[in-house]
Amino acid sequence: MTFMTSLHTIAASVALLLAGAAHADTIIYKCVDADGRIEFTDSARRNCKALDLPSTIPAPAKAKSAPVAGAARAAGPAAAATAPADFPKISSYQQKNRDDERRDILNEELRSEEKKLAEMRREFNGGEPERQGNERNYAKYQERVILMRDSIARAEKNVDALKREIANIR
Repeated sequence: MTFMTSLHTIAASVALLLAGAAHADTIIYKCVDADGRIEFTDSARRNCKALDLPSTIPAPAKAKSAPVAGAARAAGPAAAATAPADFPKISSYQQKNRDDERRDILNEELRSEEKKLAEMRREFNGGEPERQGNERNYAKYQERVILMRDSIARAEKNVDALKREIANIR
């Protein structure tokens, strides 16, 4: 076995071990073809040998991480009031400007989405849009009607989401 083949074998074994963490009960086979190439697989084939791997793989040690945003709320108001010293601070004036800009952008998106929704509803014509020249087949027409209905429902959800987002701005 050459050095590169050995290196590939080790890399494949490590990859399989890491991937196998979720499915530790899967049997892994080492297969060698006529040219001596090694392949690892989860299906038994000719010239394959089952590997004896541990059934459980220990989880890597967890690094100490920053607290989750929800954890501060759960700890109480005193914990939520404290912020790290390097936390960026902006003035209320800057925050108001940012909120106003965000509101303007969302209002513009809302107007655009409402305009698009009104156009789609007009074209939909209460579920009976005009047939197009390439829709001599009724099934093709029905398919377009279904797509239009789905597009209208999606646009309505977008409008609702934009309205909620605007209402959430301070």
